[in-house]
Amino acid sequence: MRYLYTLVMYLVTPLIVLRLALRGFRSRPYYWRWAERFGFFRVPPGLRGSLWVHAVSVGEVNAAEPLIKALKRDYPGAPVVVTTVTPTGTARVQQLFGDGVFHVYLPYDLPYAVNRFLAGVRPRLALIVETEIWPNLYFACRRRGIPLMIVNARLSERSLRGYRPRPLRGMVRAALGCVSLVAAQSRNDAARYRLIGAPADRVVVCGNLKYDMPVPQEALAAGARLREHWGARRPVWIAASTHEGEEQAVLEAHLAVLQRLPDALLLIAPRHPERFRPVEHAVRSLGFAAGSYGADGMPALANQVFVIDAMGQLMPFYAGAGLAFVGGSLVPIGGHNVLEPAALGTPVLVGPHTFNFEEITTSLIEQGGALRVPDSAALGEAVLHLLCDDARRHAMGRAAQRVFERERGAVGRLMRLIDAQLQE
Repeated sequence: MRYLYTLVMYLVTPLIVLRLALRGFRSRPYYWRWAERFGFFRVPPGLRGSLWVHAVSVGEVNAAEPLIKALKRDYPGAPVVVTTVTPTGTARVQQLFGDGVFHVYLPYDLPYAVNRFLAGVRPRLALIVETEIWPNLYFACRRRGIPLMIVNARLSERSLRGYRPRPLRGMVRAALGCVSLVAAQSRNDAARYRLIGAPADRVVVCGNLKYDMPVPQEALAAGARLREHWGARRPVWIAASTHEGEEQAVLEAHLAVLQRLPDALLLIAPRHPERFRPVEHAVRSLGFAAGSYGADGMPALANQVFVIDAMGQLMPFYAGAGLAFVGGSLVPIGGHNVLEPAALGTPVLVGPHTFNFEEITTSLIEQGGALRVPDSAALGEAVLHLLCDDARRHAMGRAAQRVFERERGAVGRLMRLIDAQLQE
């Protein structure tokens, strides 16, 4: 089956390249560093024995941040290699670590590309973050004797169904047989990995790395400055990581909020950079006093809506806002990271589609730190009620922060498992 899979990969490669080119029309970074996606890159000296972490995009990079810092701390002599798939993930790696790690794009799952990549990186250990099962890559690691761990492993019910069709089942099972250890986020994730073929004795529950992300004190300070700038009593909410199909609902919700709270401010942060311009256009077309930075580098006080057109800048705005709606949840994307606002004590709203973060979201809702709205029509009403109820909003923020603090510790557990792998 893997040989058929490889043949299909070769046949569809021209289509993959075409898709990459088309995406480059909307986001220029997709044009850059194409060769790396086929295993061609300049290998810096001293990579032998590297610790390789693969994090597909922004969310996985953020989850991996405390792990990468722990690897650099505990293995100071080992170079750390980080691979991503998306330009936004690449930008986040550079923002977090600069030259402290070696970054390269993960190659497509073609044998020659994978082998060229591994020959250049020469990893001592491979750590795949969350859910990335690439059969040729996994088999190549086994042939070369590279221990491979899936860390912070998660598998939603939706993804489980995708891996279970009969033609894929045997290949996925064989690929997971190449994995030394699956460190799952939860018991449910562990059970799903076993269902798709991970050997039961190689699956453990380790917790969610995202609970161990650092709470940046500078973000809290920046949030306090933002609140002071726009006024401590001004109603402010943020819609973060929004997708096409959500921004219009968010803006309509804000129109409803403004009818009751005319000085309310909406901060909106599209998930992808190519959405910045369309969202700014939508804001102006609806007649909002649209956002820009003032001379002091702060959102102008006259703004009714401010579009955050930068990646990796959410934390200060989460800290400054009174309420956060986390996107990807009104449309069937599966939701995004609700822990960032929770860590800062900001109450959370989500839509009905949160299968990517189901257990975290459910825990926050059950403990009173988050609310789920059934559809876009209910968003404005929920935002308005919470912005008008300071006591409930503050109680939700404290509850969200307690959930975040209670679940910390996954990095320590995972580092003990990594130490054991490296000593074998």
